[in-house]
Amino acid sequence: MDRYAPTRRRHTISYLIDINVWLALTWDRHPQHVSASRWYGSIDDAALLFCRFTMLGFLRLLTNQKVMGDSTSTLAEALQLYDRWTQDPRVELASEPGGAEMLFRQAVAPFALQPATKAIADCYLIGFAEAAGAHVVTFDRGLAAIAQFRQVPVAFLEPLEKAEPGVRSAKRENRRRPSK
Repeated sequence: MDRYAPTRRRHTISYLIDINVWLALTWDRHPQHVSASRWYGSIDDAALLFCRFTMLGFLRLLTNQKVMGDSTSTLAEALQLYDRWTQDPRVELASEPGGAEMLFRQAVAPFALQPATKAIADCYLIGFAEAAGAHVVTFDRGLAAIAQFRQVPVAFLEPLEKAEPGVRSAKRENRRRPSK
């Protein structure tokens, strides 16, 4: 091994960032961009994690015209935005840690008698974070509630500003190109 080769520093805290937070950090027209950016600006020595699920969801949302309107990215553009994130030495695509599936199954157990719900994805993220020893960062109250129930540390980001009258949600409003 080359002792002068750059290596990633060990961080004191890891954050598994939910898909919509990654989108808000990337897209300055997202309704919660300010809240996400303030959180991002407040952290120093931390690992910011994508897992394969959040990476694919991030790409899916960036390329979805119903979500992005006239800011919709091509897949090539979306991959470039993801690649820009991974150039930050704090950001990494984390492999699924050992025990994540077992913890996912434990987290999803309270929903076992219900039809397929959003809880499936939320419980996967919680199981992943719990196995990785990571905090979860989200705007999603349901995800935050599951994290709290499982005693997984969660940073719940509240919007800092109310939407202006007449401004519709990001899913309906046409926006310009995402930027970081």
